[in-house]
Amino acid sequence: MLRFRVLASTVPLLLLGLFAHSELIAGPQPCISAGDRTVQIAPASWMAQLHVGFTDDPSQATVRVQIVDDPDAADFAVSDDAANDEQSACAAGPDNRMVAIAAHPSAGEPVIYLTHDADSGADYRIYVRSAKFSEREAAALLVGASTRHLPISTASLGRNS
Repeated sequence: MLRFRVLASTVPLLLLGLFAHSELIAGPQPCISAGDRTVQIAPASWMAQLHVGFTDDPSQATVRVQIVDDPDAADFAVSDDAANDEQSACAAGPDNRMVAIAAHPSAGEPVIYLTHDADSGADYRIYVRSAKFSEREAAALLVGASTRHLPISTASLGRNS
């Protein structure tokens, strides 16, 4: 009976440890500071205030994001070659917004169509040359930072630890 009790109390702790290691103790996540708000890729989906999805079908998209080759042509540019990589850009605060990339976002949440086509009628244009940010993460952060009534002004970007 004692062995069963030990086993019964150990298994949940092991499962909790595995869950905590994979979900709660994530590495640094891509983030940006836009105006007075910090937007970060959520380490776990359940932590996000906004979920965004991606589609290969432009007719299903609610937001079109064009990937450009020239940072001057972009609304949002991410490049790792900057001399000053500001680590404090993503300090925790009450106005932080967590964004998760979902396989199937809920109705009413943004669905992003990424394209290289200049004639796509893109809502935003991004330039990404980074080892820290993928094109999808940059697009998710940009859409997460945007509001319909305010322009986006990016002050700094970084990786939140």
